Amino acid sequence: MKVIVYFNLIVSILFTFCYFYQIVYVFIGLIKKPVKRKAVNNHRYAVIISARNESGVIGHLIDSIKQQTYPAELIDTFVVADNCTDDTADIARSAGAYVYERFNTEQVGKGYALDWLFKNINNDYTEKNYEAFIVFDADNVLDSHFIEEMNNLFDNGYRIITSYRNSKNYGENWITAGYSLWFLRESKFLNNVRMELNTSCAVSGTGFLLSAEVLKNNGGWIHHLLTEDIEFTADSIIKGEKIGYCGDAILYDEQPKSFRQSYTQRLRWAKGFYQVLIHYGLKLLTGMCRGRFACYDMLMTITPAMLLTLLLSATNLIAIPVGIIFDSVHVPLLIKSLLQTFGGFYLMFFTLGLITTITERKQIHCSTEKKVLYVFTFPLFMLTYIPIAIVALFKKVKWDPIEHSVSKSLEDIHIENNNTAV
Repeated sequence: MKVIVYFNLIVSILFTFCYFYQIVYVFIGLIKKPVKRKAVNNHRYAVIISARNESGVIGHLIDSIKQQTYPAELIDTFVVADNCTDDTADIARSAGAYVYERFNTEQVGKGYALDWLFKNINNDYTEKNYEAFIVFDADNVLDSHFIEEMNNLFDNGYRIITSYRNSKNYGENWITAGYSLWFLRESKFLNNVRMELNTSCAVSGTGFLLSAEVLKNNGGWIHHLLTEDIEFTADSIIKGEKIGYCGDAILYDEQPKSFRQSYTQRLRWAKGFYQVLIHYGLKLLTGMCRGRFACYDMLMTITPAMLLTLLLSATNLIAIPVGIIFDSVHVPLLIKSLLQTFGGFYLMFFTLGLITTITERKQIHCSTEKKVLYVFTFPLFMLTYIPIAIVALFKKVKWDPIEHSVSKSLEDIHIENNNTAV
């Protein structure tokens, strides 16, 4: 039993050593103000939307693109209607987008759809000379200054840029709030701080820009793992790219509202992180050993920290009854360790949720009561990642679309914002 006690101590020290820098990130995020950058030139962009049966929401995204403060003549919108069985393609065409319909039931996933669309754009619109592409999911809605703000960074030399990810349905329940708080925390206390420290940020699913030069050098969109955004980030960092973050470019995203939807999505994410770790972990470790902090940061991002918590908890849960049977004097220490593990987990995410809620309160559009309540449920939401991470280790996971049903225009969001402003 003494071995288990030492094991608990070693894992706890390892966890603290690996992720202490993210605690430092929080303090930096609280005291350091972002540097404002302004563009000298306007650039030509192609907006890219991958959609599968998104007839209920895609019109609002395209409308929000039309409402941009950026010159409309420098923006073209392209949609890949990927294996759609509804009228997504017709709605997108009616809204003014260039639409390509793709039917491929073997190469399934956003990465394949993006690559196919990029190739078609390259073949059919070469004369447009797009300088960069901005990628969205069909359920997104953009702040009217989104492309203008992204252009500020692109004109300052960043070839890959990610944005501020907000939520269309934060206050719907504890699940949507859990997602939303995580993404707000990621924007404010991870990517924002990375940007100010002049290290690489991380692309988070949607609302990112990549230059035509990067796409060409890569030979198209070559990232087809279950989490193509994390794969793209890891690959780009390994290749020496410094991914930028634009906190003034705000998009609103729909979060899954049922646990079943959430389980399906997060199972894919967990499996995708394992895939990225297997494919890119060694290269990131090599870069880390060569003194590249961005490689270390990315390696810690894709390494499943939850599994360390799980390993610690499972070891104690097994050791405690064994210790009781054999009347070990170390049982109280094991029980204390188990309680400290779960207590520390809850306290850590409660603190992160609280700080994020306070600092980003103007971006959280729900009642004050719900804001307070969801700080307490945020650690529970994060705790549910542990069993999902276990299942992902052993289960074969495929890419499945998440149904989107929150149909809100930019005007709807503005009205809601005004009604809940604090």
